[in-house]
Amino acid sequence: MKDKILLFIPAYNCENQIQRVLKQLDEQILKYIDKVLIINNRSTDSTEEKAISYIKENKLNDKISVLRNAENYGLGGSHKVAFKYAIDNNYDYVIVLHGDDQGNISDFKNVLENETYKQSDCVLGARFMKKSKLLGYSKFRTFGNKVYNIIFSIAVGKRIYDLGSGLNMYSTKMLKDEFYIKFPDNLMFNYCMILASNYYKQDIKFEPISWREEDQKSNVKMISQAFTVLKMVFMYLLGKKKFIKKEFRQKIIEDYTADKIY
Repeated sequence: MKDKILLFIPAYNCENQIQRVLKQLDEQILKYIDKVLIINNRSTDSTEEKAISYIKENKLNDKISVLRNAENYGLGGSHKVAFKYAIDNNYDYVIVLHGDDQGNISDFKNVLENETYKQSDCVLGARFMKKSKLLGYSKFRTFGNKVYNIIFSIAVGKRIYDLGSGLNMYSTKMLKDEFYIKFPDNLMFNYCMILASNYYKQDIKFEPISWREEDQKSNVKMISQAFTVLKMVFMYLLGKKKFIKKEFRQKIIEDYTADKIY
């Protein structure tokens, strides 16, 4: 039986990139995807309008839906909305493709075609793995990411090639108990997911991907994030169970909801 796959596109202020991302969804990719879900995290630009315009022009109404978060939940919060949608609607897998056009879903074509995703609980796109390709990514940031990959690798006792790229795939089965609900709603969400996969003994597979920085606006604050990541690793090593069960959110959200816009 064919797996039911949801493609989740988190979008925030990416009006210049969102249509380029949607153009990646050619017939060779869409034949594996049952539904595309764009989740607009309360963008203040015309991201939503640009997405809907593309859907209408290309007659993709039955394939793509647009949701708008009830409030700005952050990237992690948008993941929680999408994961709940996938669970509630009986999807087998969720692919995450960021709406800022830094990653390319075609890098997962072989994963989908050969169904290698079935061999793991999650397949994570890796920007710093052999055969990966970086365009416009500074040497300083590349070095910093590789250092943190090493730190996390030591912490979990397994080689980690990327702490959080914009192209990942998760088995819905691993998400059903919602172990991630208390994780940060910001960019740290993916880092916690890496540590949780270690704690729950989930199997991670890394896949080399291409990554580019051209006209995107980065939300990463390098120095503050660096200290936060280090603190996170030490907390995990000092008490793994306490870390995984900890409430990381600054604002407690009882129910992550979104309205269907299109």
